[in-house]
Amino acid sequence: MKNPEAQQDVSVSQGIRVMFYMMKPNETSFRTLEEVPDYVKKATPFFISLMLLELAVSWIRKGKPPGRVDDSLTSMSAGILSRLPRLFSRSIELTSYVYIWENYRLIGLPWDSPWTWYLTFLAVDFGYYWFHRMAHEVNIMWAGHQTHHSSEDYNLSTALRQSVFQVYTSWIFYSPLALFIPPSVYAVHLQFNLLYQFWIHTEVIGNLGPLELILNTPSHHRVHHGRNRYCIDKNYAGTLIIWDRIFGTFEAESEKVVYGLTHPINTFEPFKVQFHYLIYIWTTFWATPGFFNKFSVIFKGPGWSPGKPRLGLSEEIPEVTGKEVPFSSLASQLLKIYAVVQFALLLAFYEDTFADKAALSQVTLLLRVCFILLTLTSIGLLLDQRPKAALVETLRCLVFLTLWRFGHLKPFIPSLSLAFEGGSGNLLWLSNVSFLIGIRFFFPSVLLSGEYEA
Repeated sequence: MKNPEAQQDVSVSQGIRVMFYMMKPNETSFRTLEEVPDYVKKATPFFISLMLLELAVSWIRKGKPPGRVDDSLTSMSAGILSRLPRLFSRSIELTSYVYIWENYRLIGLPWDSPWTWYLTFLAVDFGYYWFHRMAHEVNIMWAGHQTHHSSEDYNLSTALRQSVFQVYTSWIFYSPLALFIPPSVYAVHLQFNLLYQFWIHTEVIGNLGPLELILNTPSHHRVHHGRNRYCIDKNYAGTLIIWDRIFGTFEAESEKVVYGLTHPINTFEPFKVQFHYLIYIWTTFWATPGFFNKFSVIFKGPGWSPGKPRLGLSEEIPEVTGKEVPFSSLASQLLKIYAVVQFALLLAFYEDTFADKAALSQVTLLLRVCFILLTLTSIGLLLDQRPKAALVETLRCLVFLTLWRFGHLKPFIPSLSLAFEGGSGNLLWLSNVSFLIGIRFFFPSVLLSGEYEA
């Protein structure tokens, strides 16, 4: 058996093939869970590369980008939020699976058999179909999954718009596999199934001919993301579209798809994107009379209300005209550039935090996560043009200097760390704070006023 440490390396060729589920059993079979690479974590460069490729193709074909800056930043912010819990613990999907495997498994299929590999491919995809379907048909599960559908654009960044708490229900649908499939094999396919779904979030790829009969494709998944009546509750596939064809939930792409929720939320604030529907369920629960009706608010479909079928009435879904205008930020171009720069710096910081998490204390990790949350919130407030956005951004910058001063952050340019060394460092730090207070109360306010609108 190969050295477990060596198994952590993923070549460029493998990284590309992973994105399209084109890996072979003999190169992705591992004896233990600890040997399985974190393919999702290592996929960040490939996410960025494919998004840049999509941008280039869209610009060449249509003369415009595939989406808007504000919407893409919100999608990528959701992706970061969804991954932050991994800094502190293993995913519940793996933790619960290992527990069942160790205590209740009926048989143990061989981890190095190609037959086990292919069986797991089918089983994980089948489990994903039913999880995904229930995430649309059970209101409390939809509260998590709606995050992914809240984008009114459809591009590769949309694939990153993931829910923070969706994993706390998805594990249930994979649990039966733990009765016979080794955790290491399951962990590989759980990641591959997720990564495959990245490339299908695009409009630059049209019909793929015979592949449309078997695979989930961009065309099929565009339907799934539509709010047209013919699109609702269709095409739940992960990798194989055969499950939708078998269980009657397939719909081919026909009229132009209008993307997003049937009732758009009109915000770029990350926490509202994640949790607004939970608040809606909470208020609806208490406003609905009767115990069984309250129970139904949680476990029936998002369109249900007393006197209606479990999934609601299709005629109540708002009609689309094709002339819908997506919600856009009124921020100036200068402010949007500022938001992009801050997000790019945060992304580098986020990657650095994951790379160094084993060497960081729990206190430093917690403080870093709080700073990430504050930064994402500030960017969302700036894009939303909220009145207190400038104040929050000023606070964020002060928090950054404080964490930097006390060693919980490190500069990307090592020579800058000299500025904080010695007695003179304290004076420099204080002067930086004073300067920041002055410029942050002025600069964001000017940006928010729109005086520099391009």
